[in-house]
Amino acid sequence: MQSCNRFGAPPMTRREMLTRAGCGFGLLALADLLRRDGLLAADDERPALRLRDDAKAKSVIFLFMGGGPSQVDTFDPKPLLQRLNGQDVPPSIAQGIPRIARAPLNNLFASPYQFTRRGRSGIPIAEIFPHVGDCMDDLCILRSCRHDSPIHAPAEYLATTGTQIGDRPSVGAWIYYGLGAENQNLPGFIVMKAGETGRPVAWSSGFLPARYQGTIVEPTGIPNAALPNGMRPEEREAQLDLIAQLNRQHLERNAGNSELEARIRSYELAFRMQSAAPEAFDLARETQETKTLYGIGETDTNEFGSMCLLARRFVERGVRFVQLRSGGWDAHGDLIANHSPQARKTDKPIAGLLIDLRRRCLLDQTLVVWGGEFGRTPAAENRAASPGRNHSPSGYSMWLAGGGVKGGQVIGATDPVGYTAIERPIHPNDLHATILHALGVNQHRLVYRHNNRNEMATVNGGEVIGEVFA
Repeated sequence: MQSCNRFGAPPMTRREMLTRAGCGFGLLALADLLRRDGLLAADDERPALRLRDDAKAKSVIFLFMGGGPSQVDTFDPKPLLQRLNGQDVPPSIAQGIPRIARAPLNNLFASPYQFTRRGRSGIPIAEIFPHVGDCMDDLCILRSCRHDSPIHAPAEYLATTGTQIGDRPSVGAWIYYGLGAENQNLPGFIVMKAGETGRPVAWSSGFLPARYQGTIVEPTGIPNAALPNGMRPEEREAQLDLIAQLNRQHLERNAGNSELEARIRSYELAFRMQSAAPEAFDLARETQETKTLYGIGETDTNEFGSMCLLARRFVERGVRFVQLRSGGWDAHGDLIANHSPQARKTDKPIAGLLIDLRRRCLLDQTLVVWGGEFGRTPAAENRAASPGRNHSPSGYSMWLAGGGVKGGQVIGATDPVGYTAIERPIHPNDLHATILHALGVNQHRLVYRHNNRNEMATVNGGEVIGEVFA
C-alpha cells in the first residue's frame, strides 16, 4: 500500500515533480516576458496595455528648453514682422489675438537673425542653428503650439503634465508606468539638467506610485553608485538583503505608502546599478569622432553635448524616457545676448544626437522632442535698453524627430507677425497624446485609478496629431 505524506497525498518522485511543474515554470517565464513587454499587468499596478503593431518608437528623449525660446527667432520666420519693425500691430491682425497675448500690441521687434531654407524640404531655420539645420529633413516642425498660461511654472506644468496645477504625473512618469523599462539595471526615467535647477513637477510621479518619478543624474554619473572602498559585491548584497527585509516589515505596518515602497525598490535598483551604471556613463568607450560630433571638449557645448551622448547611450540600453533640460531662454532683455549663447550650447549637441541615432539605426525607435514651456511676443520689451521679448503661450514652435515621425514638414501656423496660432492649434495634451501614439499606446487605455476615477495621461483627452506620422 502506498504511503502518504502529511498532506494526505502520495509521495512524488523527483522526476514526477519536474514533469508536473514544468508547465508552471514555463508560465512563470512567460509571465515575466509579457510583463517586461507591457502586455501583462504586474503586481505593481501597471496596466495591461496592448501596443499597436505598427508603432516604431520604444523610447523618448525630451529636449526641454526652459525659459521659452522665441518662435519668431528660431523656427517661425515672419517677413511682415521685419517690415513692421517698430510699428504697431495692424488692426486686421490685432483683432484675432486672444486677450492673454494682447499686451503689448505696439513696438514690433524684427528678428535680428537671418533665416535660411535647409535640406531637401527647404524649411527655413534661424542662423543660430546651423547644425540642426543640417538635420532639417528629419524634423517635423509644430508652429501652432498654444495654451493659456504666460507664467513659467504653470506653463512648464502644462508642457510636462498637461495641466497648470502641478499635482499630476509628468508624461515621462506616465510612460514609465505604462511601459516599464527594458533594462532592469537602470532607471526607466532619467533626468539631466544644464543651466537650471528645474521644477520637480516636470519629472514627478504625481499620484502614480513614487517609483515612476524621474531619477536625476549628473553627466558624470549617478552619485554614490560605486561600491564603498573595500566592500565586495556579495557583502553589499547581504547588507541590502537585510535592509530590504527590515524595510518590508515596516511596509507591512504602513500598507499603501508608495514612497516607502519606492525607497525599497530604489535600494534594489541601486545595487543593480552599481554594475550597470558605470558602464553606461563611461564616455571613454566612445570614439573621438563621436565626441567631436556632439561638441564634447568644446567650451560652449561640452556640458550639453555630454548629456546628449549619454541620452543616446541610455536609450541604447533600454531606458524608456530621458528628459534633458537646458534652461536660460528667458530673453526679457537683449535677445541676442540671450538666444545666441543658448543656441551655441545646444545646437551642435542636438544635431550630433540626431545624426548619431540615425547612423546607429536608433532614430526610428527613438522619438526626439524639442521645445520649451511657451514662446515669446513679436513686440519688443525693454527696447530703450537692449530689446528682448515677453512671454507668449498663444503661439509657439516645437519639433519632433524619429520614432516614426515624417520629417521635413511643417504643421500649423501663427498669424503674420507670430502672436497666436491660427491654423491647427496644438495643446500640450495633443502633444502628449501624439507621444503616446508614437509608442503604440492608446491614451484612453493608459489609466490609473485615483480618487475613485480613471485618470489619463492626457487629462480629459488630447487629439493625436496624425499628420506627424503621415
